[in-house]
Amino acid sequence: MFKIRHSVGAAGNGSATAGASHSAEATEPETAHQRGLAIDVSDLTVAYHERPVLWDVDLEVPAGVLMAVAGPNGAGKTTMIKSILGLVKPAAGRVLIHGAPYREQRSITAYVPQRGSVDWDFPTQVLDVVMMGTYGRLGWMRRPGRAERELAMECLERLGMADYYQRQISQLSGGQQQRVFLARALAQDAQVYLMDEPFQGVDATTERAIIDLLRDLRSRGRTVVVVHHDLQTIPEYFDWVALINVRRIASGPVATTFTQENLRQTYGGRVAFLSSREAVSEDKATAISDVARPPDEKPEWKA
Repeated sequence: MFKIRHSVGAAGNGSATAGASHSAEATEPETAHQRGLAIDVSDLTVAYHERPVLWDVDLEVPAGVLMAVAGPNGAGKTTMIKSILGLVKPAAGRVLIHGAPYREQRSITAYVPQRGSVDWDFPTQVLDVVMMGTYGRLGWMRRPGRAERELAMECLERLGMADYYQRQISQLSGGQQQRVFLARALAQDAQVYLMDEPFQGVDATTERAIIDLLRDLRSRGRTVVVVHHDLQTIPEYFDWVALINVRRIASGPVATTFTQENLRQTYGGRVAFLSSREAVSEDKATAISDVARPPDEKPEWKA
């Protein structure tokens, strides 16, 4: 299989009892699934060598949004994605995907890792990599057949990579490799897609192909969460954003969350807006982080 390297009292009478039961049901809190959440992160804390990487993070991701996760280097963005996927064990907290733990939702969750975490020298062809996206539906006993190969070719066609289906994955450019991994995620036909910096180091053609795919997934009701560094393109590409720097600074619709004040709190430096308004609420509004450094104060980790 293609390898990915990880860094990492007593009851009264009948009517009274019935009334009490009804009252209890009326006040019972809604579950994440009932609230329409694709991802529900509660009190998540992760530490490496007793140093907190994420601290008491709460994050709610509604179903059907295209969300960017932004923050400075070392803010815990990748760690949060890996925690949602069960690849990193948290010190505390809970993560639910459509109301259940990831281990129960593997078949509806797709992951596109950073290119740098992949062993590109592993000897496999492009078509085989994409067909790996169908393994969750097949199970361990069945092998991919004609239907799976046809699906994989359709996914490659959508990403403009059908002509490369017999090519060794190591022979592709960085942008082509990224498109193959996106085709693999597409073949999985998931409900939730988690992508770690899919735009990093790709050319303009690949970037456009990626954003077109993400928008198509959103239009079909899928939830897409993307770790993203380019602040200028967040208002154009995404409709939801989470700003992370060890803690969750803010999250919500881009129009109300991607603001000058929230960016200052996230990056700890001066953030200049190229906009006629203070909040990013117009399609052409962009932001540039002039100083991308974490705040001086960090929480102390206590074992």
